[in-house]
Amino acid sequence: MERLMHAWRIEDREYRRQETLRGRRHAFTRLDPARTALIVVDMVGFFAEESGYVRGIVPNIARLADATRDAGGTVVWVLPAVSPPDAVATEFFGAAQAEVFRLSGGAGAPRDRLWHEFTVDDADLIVEKTATSAFFPGRSPLPELLPARGIDNVIITGTVTNVCCEASARDASTLGYRVVMVADANAARRDEDHNNTLYTIYRTYGDVRTTDDVIGLLADA
Repeated sequence: MERLMHAWRIEDREYRRQETLRGRRHAFTRLDPARTALIVVDMVGFFAEESGYVRGIVPNIARLADATRDAGGTVVWVLPAVSPPDAVATEFFGAAQAEVFRLSGGAGAPRDRLWHEFTVDDADLIVEKTATSAFFPGRSPLPELLPARGIDNVIITGTVTNVCCEASARDASTLGYRVVMVADANAARRDEDHNNTLYTIYRTYGDVRTTDDVIGLLADA
């Protein structure tokens, strides 16, 4: 199965704007591993089987998971929950597509529903969400689980960049987390969709870094 990577970019003018405003290109220049969680959003068969871009980010997410664990951080795998039918979703998407999305998380034990190429450690967290965002209170346990562990840094990876990953990054920022979105460990349907989200996050909600950058920050802490 083919693996693809987005031709991601943030325009130089936006980098220059941030350098002028805060005196540096990147918002966060350090990550305390003990206070950091790698958030892996919706890496299940429903998305990976259909998209070379989703399959393409698997190795980078695996590298980030290993680096986060080795540094003493927390790895969190977030899955779409299989939820009851929703009248608004049915009206919005149409009955057939709403049912497809409702069942997108797959069947069986949560650990078994993750894409088969990942290795999950017993210390990792596996949670379900019933909304696009993994951080919306009442629709995911993360707003309660992460503060109890002293976590205030979140690294966002997974799919789809401009839907569940962006929603998660926005809500995490609103809740006061230091947010880092990994440019080459998120996947969308098109480069345009992916890059529009990277721009939005970088400008307003968090930092945007590469896999190598994040691994370096964790190792240098």
